Amino acid sequence: MKLKNNKTYLPRDISWMYFNHRILQEARKENVPLLERMSFLGIYSNNLDEFFRVRMASLSRIVECNDKEAKDEREEALSILKDINKLNAQYAKEFEQAIQEITNKLKEENIYLINDKEANEEQLDFIRSYYRENLNGMVIPVWFSTIKQLDIENDENIYLAIRMYKDGSGKKKPEYAFIELPVNTCGRFVRLPDKDGKSYLMYLDDAIRCCLPMIFSGLNYTHFDAYSFKFTRDAEMEIDNDLRNGMLQKISKGVKSRKKGEPLRVLYDEAMPKGLAKQVLNSLNLDKLDTILPGGRYHNHKDFMKFPDCGRKDLKYPKWQPIVKNEFSGTDSILQLIRSHDRFIHVPYHSFDSYIRVLQEAAVNKEVKSIKTTLYRLAKDSKVVKALIGAARNGKKVTVVIELLARFDEASNIDWSKKMQDAGIHVIFGVEGLKVHSKITHITMRTGADIVCISTGNFHEGNARVYTDYMLMTASRPIVKDVESVFEFIERPYTPIRFKELLVSPNEMRQKFIRLINDEIRNKEAGKPAYIKMKINHITDTLMVKKLYEAAEHGVPVDLLVRGNCSLYTNLPELNQNIRIHGIIDRYLEHSRIFIFAAGGEEKIYIGSADWMPRNLDHRVEVVTPIYDPQIKEDLKQVVELGMKDNMQGRIVDGSGENILLGEQEPQALPFRSQEALYNYYLQQECKDEKKE
Repeated sequence: MKLKNNKTYLPRDISWMYFNHRILQEARKENVPLLERMSFLGIYSNNLDEFFRVRMASLSRIVECNDKEAKDEREEALSILKDINKLNAQYAKEFEQAIQEITNKLKEENIYLINDKEANEEQLDFIRSYYRENLNGMVIPVWFSTIKQLDIENDENIYLAIRMYKDGSGKKKPEYAFIELPVNTCGRFVRLPDKDGKSYLMYLDDAIRCCLPMIFSGLNYTHFDAYSFKFTRDAEMEIDNDLRNGMLQKISKGVKSRKKGEPLRVLYDEAMPKGLAKQVLNSLNLDKLDTILPGGRYHNHKDFMKFPDCGRKDLKYPKWQPIVKNEFSGTDSILQLIRSHDRFIHVPYHSFDSYIRVLQEAAVNKEVKSIKTTLYRLAKDSKVVKALIGAARNGKKVTVVIELLARFDEASNIDWSKKMQDAGIHVIFGVEGLKVHSKITHITMRTGADIVCISTGNFHEGNARVYTDYMLMTASRPIVKDVESVFEFIERPYTPIRFKELLVSPNEMRQKFIRLINDEIRNKEAGKPAYIKMKINHITDTLMVKKLYEAAEHGVPVDLLVRGNCSLYTNLPELNQNIRIHGIIDRYLEHSRIFIFAAGGEEKIYIGSADWMPRNLDHRVEVVTPIYDPQIKEDLKQVVELGMKDNMQGRIVDGSGENILLGEQEPQALPFRSQEALYNYYLQQECKDEKKE
């Protein structure tokens, strides 16, 4: 089957736009609590900022490449850029409608988001007082006439472009300035005093609009207009080796004009006067490929993720308390429990504290000789790091592999690295040329009965409250031995190491996955049980896409839960019966990777850190482990099967971008929500275990 054409391979970045649109669709669902809808708007906006900062930057660089050999890549990138801009404009209108819908609904709940024109005198007095106490000295205007370019400013923030003039001078002789809003210090929303059972909020933008005469005091201006704008800068080149060999280098060498940090998207208030808009756009050094999008009065809607709840917990999802498994809740040694048989936790349903307890016990247990772990992202006040520092102080040999190139977390990782080194921890800064994305911990015992933890997600307390991730805790000697070898490979990169149990990239993971798919095809032809069931974040690797199509063509049922990028089509007539792909958007972010193969009736099940993208399979250190424990295998099967049944939060991912809810195709089916079902299932499991005791 031919790939990389419009019929069989959906470009990664188009599929990402479809994924982000699913989040916007969730914000518009009336059965989602109002404040959660507001949060989904923030997530949508934040995702879009990161996408433009990295992926759109990469496409722009390709288009600007002047190397003749890059002609095909240049034309393809230009086509994708145009499609993305069309989708972005379409979704932007939906986004503005969603904001209007939600703010109107909030009024019905007595929560009012008012602007500067709607504030009464009492509220204006409060805002002026707020300015004097909190903003004075933090809001410093800059005259447009004094700068050549604005792209040195912070693209994480929001700006007000201001036009001002004096009585008698008229609008023909205005002065122009801009202000960077101190959102990081003060937040985006100002909570005004409640009155008559009603809560009032105001954008920081509008609070500053109210105070412009104070900010420009002594300059005798009598009229002020302020309009918001924001821009997104080129963060880095990220092509993830999707291009043919050598093309990355040619593009990097061929691009002369695109520089890291240049703005490539501008959002501004469409009511902004032409003269002021010209000042803003001229100061940003834009070119014809950059996105200029006039919009509403407010931007940087990622701040909706921190929208004040005004004490209205009833407008949020009911809290699901993470479950502490009975086996981990007592005073028994967790290390001993793991040695008796394999254990698991599935966060956020289960408490991440169980893993913290593993580290804490290892830190003080005299039988523990050493601890090795990989860290990709770290919580702000990381208990994981504190436990590792404690272990080092107790004389354990602690080795931490930390990835300094974890995007947007680089500064935090560097800070923690210094603290760990100061405590005597041996810190390894990844592998040159390869990101260490695997999530593994190895605890060495003096008795030789070592244990390992292998996770689908980061060892990060914050993520573990929001991301669904699965962690295996095992003392299986063959798996432990392979994890040892992974750490050897990291410390001595490119050493030829063979792994017996684990699937490890960049070594043999791709080949082993292909072998597993080929086995399913052969089993189908032989009349044996054959199917592929997977839960994954992204599938864009052309070879893996081709193999899944091949399996489906041979009659192998392929059921996929894909959260994000998906380059497969399922609306092709010849494959429609054999490939089903669903994407779930709900209160938790689906993040675990689970791979299930029928294997002729003797199911093979794996979990791990790798998606099916070129970067994961070829250019990162990733680890996928087999699961042998029958109970854990059954649990993992249930996770995937419940996800495929989800008709409340599951949408059909078929390559069209329509994102139809599964329930809309099955209107007679009883409503079913997989995350709620899983949480209740785990609660029942713990109740059963308590009764047994």
